[in-house]
Amino acid sequence: MTPLEKQIKEKQYQDYVKQHTPVHNVWTNMLKAFLTGGSICTIGQLISNYCKTLGLSEKDCGAWTAIVLVLFSVILTGLNVYSKIANWGGAGALVPITGFANSVAAPAIEYKKEGQVFGIGAKIFTIAGPVLLYGVVTSWALGVVYWVISI
Repeated sequence: MTPLEKQIKEKQYQDYVKQHTPVHNVWTNMLKAFLTGGSICTIGQLISNYCKTLGLSEKDCGAWTAIVLVLFSVILTGLNVYSKIANWGGAGALVPITGFANSVAAPAIEYKKEGQVFGIGAKIFTIAGPVLLYGVVTSWALGVVYWVISI
């Protein structure tokens, strides 16, 4: 292939990439993420406030809020609604506790037809597993650093 042919092919490829690469509006994406994450957090605050009206302690309110948000997330994942929320809201739906619950429930639902062990058991932490692994490793490493500094 001659240098001229290479240039022509490269130009054609660049045109193809430009034509098929989606264009995103950063400000719109940030607004959608803000609205989605803010709505989830507002729902969590409403749950917490309701628990306080029942006379629960601050610690118990936090626990019940987390439980209810995870439950809602798993139900919406099972009904295939959470993925639509995440597609629209982007990172706003993925950051709160509901996003983590979705990342555990979605593979379990997807692979349930392969059985309890080789389906759900093997695939349930495919998305959340690395988060758990690196969270534990990082907390262990920071604990060692803290221990060394405090000696």
